[in-house]
Amino acid sequence: MALVDRECVRQLLEAEDPDTALVFVRGECLVLMSGQIDDDHRPLVVARRRDLPESLSGDTVTGEQLDALANCLDNAARDLGE
Repeated sequence: MALVDRECVRQLLEAEDPDTALVFVRGECLVLMSGQIDDDHRPLVVARRRDLPESLSGDTVTGEQLDALANCLDNAARDLGE
């Protein structure tokens, strides 16, 4: 079962704030704005918007690209648990 899905990736890509982050909290991935990320969340950050390629923005992102990025971020989220 995937920890990171296409919708979480889409939300992260659509974020205007480059410090918006995908965070793995209590078994689920959440997209949080920088002001919502406190000291408890910082170790749980999977990726920030600024870390993603600029080519993955706007309406040109395909489902395949979302799935590929979701897979990469899913692996990163799993690595947090190790």
